[in-house]
Amino acid sequence: MRCVIARFPFDLTKVGVLESMKGVKPETVVGESVIIGRRVYPVMQVGQVITRQDRRDFSAGEVVRAMVQLGFTVRGLPEAPPAPLSPLQQASAMLGSPVSV
Repeated sequence: MRCVIARFPFDLTKVGVLESMKGVKPETVVGESVIIGRRVYPVMQVGQVITRQDRRDFSAGEVVRAMVQLGFTVRGLPEAPPAPLSPLQQASAMLGSPVSV
């Protein structure tokens, strides 16, 4: 499949991406990620390996689009954990809401 990443055309195949990522240790996933084989890689790491370009030269969206077209599973940004409750909010939650008559 032909795709453009950082204004450069690349002919990518699923097998080619699998071969490129073979033996590459995944970095810690902070944002979007791609499942390649049985490993989960950050999108920007995959882009750097398959294009051999600096991560500042392309966007995560370009790599995500290419990986989806090749049939890889892409995970979005992880959900932020809920904000911790203040002591007042925690006490209110334990007491429950008042009942209206």
